[in-house]
Amino acid sequence: MTTIPANPTANTSVQADYRHYPKEALALPASDLVLPVGHLKWYEVREAEAVIPDATREQAHAFLLDEVASGGLAVADDIGFVIHHLCGESFYFLIVSSWRNNNEMWQTLYYKDGDAPLARFTDGPHRSINCVWEMGIVMHEQQRWSRFLYSARDEAALAAYLDDRFTGTV
Repeated sequence: MTTIPANPTANTSVQADYRHYPKEALALPASDLVLPVGHLKWYEVREAEAVIPDATREQAHAFLLDEVASGGLAVADDIGFVIHHLCGESFYFLIVSSWRNNNEMWQTLYYKDGDAPLARFTDGPHRSINCVWEMGIVMHEQQRWSRFLYSARDEAALAAYLDDRFTGTV
């Protein structure tokens, strides 16, 4: 039998005053990062009443295209997805995930704080990968990539993967 501490949050990183709330995950096919060979689906995560301005989305999109062109982000031949996550009023994560080595999800993480430019997130060896809200998209994508792996992996199967998107409350 598992022993539960008297204060269940005492041994976790959950602060006693934290109150969880829902966010919305939106698939935005028109914003996909379409590369000469690769293709990354575009998602946004934000509170339901929040809006990621078009200019901010376009800036993030252009930034990633520049990163790919310069070799700073080696995903030109990859299939995967991008999560553009608005945290609070003006902090953003830009998470690039691609499928490699058959069944592995690889990630590169960028952030933007207010008016500062996007920058690559480099933190120690044990760092945040995805928050609970981003995981809704990741779980959907994992299931759809597995379906692709079980398929004939032809053009029709790839098109089916790229067309299958998640939108909903996370």
